[in-house]
Amino acid sequence: MAPNLLGNSTLFLAETNSAEPIQIISKPGLQDVLPQVKPQISSRSSVSQYRWQIVWRNVLIFIYLHIAGIYGLYYAIAQAQWKTLLWGYLVILASGIGVTAGAHRLWAHRTYKAKLPLRIYLAFCQTVALQNDIYEWVRDHRVHHKFTDTDADPHNSNRGFFFSHMGWLLVKKHKDVFVKGKTVDMSDVEADPVVRFQRKYYIILTPILTFVFPAIVPWYFWNETPTVCFYSVAIFRYILTLHGTWLVNSAAHIWGYRPYDKNINATENKSVSILAFGEGWHNYHHVFPWDYKAAELGNYRMNFTTAFLDLMSKIGQAYDLKTVSVDMINKRRKRTGDGTGLVDEELLENEDKHHHHHDDSIWGWGDKDMKQDDMDMVQVHNPSREKFD
Repeated sequence: MAPNLLGNSTLFLAETNSAEPIQIISKPGLQDVLPQVKPQISSRSSVSQYRWQIVWRNVLIFIYLHIAGIYGLYYAIAQAQWKTLLWGYLVILASGIGVTAGAHRLWAHRTYKAKLPLRIYLAFCQTVALQNDIYEWVRDHRVHHKFTDTDADPHNSNRGFFFSHMGWLLVKKHKDVFVKGKTVDMSDVEADPVVRFQRKYYIILTPILTFVFPAIVPWYFWNETPTVCFYSVAIFRYILTLHGTWLVNSAAHIWGYRPYDKNINATENKSVSILAFGEGWHNYHHVFPWDYKAAELGNYRMNFTTAFLDLMSKIGQAYDLKTVSVDMINKRRKRTGDGTGLVDEELLENEDKHHHHHDDSIWGWGDKDMKQDDMDMVQVHNPSREKFD
């Protein structure tokens, strides 16, 4: 998952042009001495050289948030009432579900459909998370999937852990993010009135729902101290949710195993899955982005979002939940996996003949580049009466 967490809609990051290329100047006459060498152009866009232009406003904002978050951690340990800690945890759960079940699995990947009450609830919770409005979140995330770990990826993990974790929010975006981002279809998101409403009033709703609402509840209902309410419940809780999301962009693209496609950076990371409500099974997710579980295994302890969606399906709020057949999973494991997990070793002998290319990457259900064979093998839980689109 890859939200532009502090984008222009939240008054922090403006979309700007890319940094200028580095120009190499040689001394006069040097070409007469050295032999002419044909320039080599690397196929990896991640090695292209350009100047990183720091957005100092964002640097200062994050410095303040983290310092305030440290104060919040101290107050949470030393002064907070147990009811306040419980309330903060519930806010983390709600805001996390707004991102994982809402912005990510519903709107970005269209892994299932949701009725109006559920969509309103998810939009409310996603606003509490303060990770940009749904439209902007989805746009950046679809670009991330379509052009993973290239210059068009907002948080290209080939630039290192810190950049993919939070550094990408501290510098201007590469121009490819804007150029190739325009090729991603967003018509389905634009057609949702819930998304349009949230985007229209996002600047008004965000400070109220992200900071004021979580802080005022413990102060009003059980007389918690204002310092604990602000620093612990509002700021520290917010910082925790940010880093939980950021770990999906960083750690789950660097550390872990790759049982489904060894040629991409995304990995299976158990720790990230626990912290990010099931979003750490990232190698699977990048191979099968239309699966509502975002994982092969259905363990609710490490995939809280799937448990939530299954509950919503049982009460009729979520339907047409798409998943991947066992046969399709096994075929992909055997063809491009790294050999971990349940893979027949004898079928890996031709592994070097199959390589992942970004021209066959898709952002989820509805991507025009999704193969018909893959669509035919999709399984649907709790299907609607009409054929799913």
